[in-house]
Amino acid sequence: MTNQIAIVLGLMILAAIGLDHYANDGAYLIFLAKKGLDLIEWMAFWR
Repeated sequence: MTNQIAIVLGLMILAAIGLDHYANDGAYLIFLAKKGLDLIEWMAFWR
């Protein structure tokens, strides 16, 4: 991955977080964080 691609991806992620915070008060980001923690817990169980 080149630096330019990494910067563009980082800016896209920050834009998505900013849009979620503006439009939904961060509700989707909190939902995804909870699901991510559930996924980590599920993967640890199968390890």
